[in-house]
Amino acid sequence: MRPDGREPDRLRPVTIERGFIRSSTGSALIRMGETRVICTASVEEGVPGWLRGRGQGWVTAEYGMLPGSSAQRIPREAARGKIGGRTHEIQRLIGRSLRSVTNLGRLGERTIWIDCDVIEADGGTRTAAITGACVALVDALDAMVATHALERSPMEDLVAAVSVGIVDGEPRLDLSYEEDSKAEVDMNVVMTGGGRYVEIQGTAESGTFSREDLDRLTALGAAGVASLVTIQREVLGRRA
Repeated sequence: MRPDGREPDRLRPVTIERGFIRSSTGSALIRMGETRVICTASVEEGVPGWLRGRGQGWVTAEYGMLPGSSAQRIPREAARGKIGGRTHEIQRLIGRSLRSVTNLGRLGERTIWIDCDVIEADGGTRTAAITGACVALVDALDAMVATHALERSPMEDLVAAVSVGIVDGEPRLDLSYEEDSKAEVDMNVVMTGGGRYVEIQGTAESGTFSREDLDRLTALGAAGVASLVTIQREVLGRRA
């Protein structure tokens, strides 16, 4: 039995609130169970130096956990003077995921900054960030179309992500922190709305896992992502 009584293949309750930060070109507050992440998308003219003159844009991400987002205070990384390895890895994952569904050539020489701030953490913060950031990015690009900065949106598909794992010998979808902290296998699955994989991150926390376990977990993740994409489409309406 899972701590919250869910079936093994059930997501936690998911809500996505668009336009959560009025000053951002695109923004969303995503809640998956007790995990909450604010995602914003900001447009900046120009691209990194290595991209100048190529006629294409860039989508990049920053990620952070607020000090009070977990039971034990998380020190601000800015106060330590450097970004931790975990944060750097997550930022790169979010950026890769969003670029996979964005036609950078149609964006022109502009940079879209995606900022994901975890305000409450109960497992699956990176996957929630990807799912919420996609909605923020869609709205930011649509706003550029509305102001004639772009002829049409460079978004070619949606992208979402979910965690899966084996806990007490059972494959489970969308792990809470309590489950994740004791999982024998932990995995994150990122996929497009069209059902194509962007990235799979998986590891055995103790022991090993079989090809059968891998197949079951990826199938569970694919079903979970499909449900999240359906929620994104409902939230975005005709924009999807």
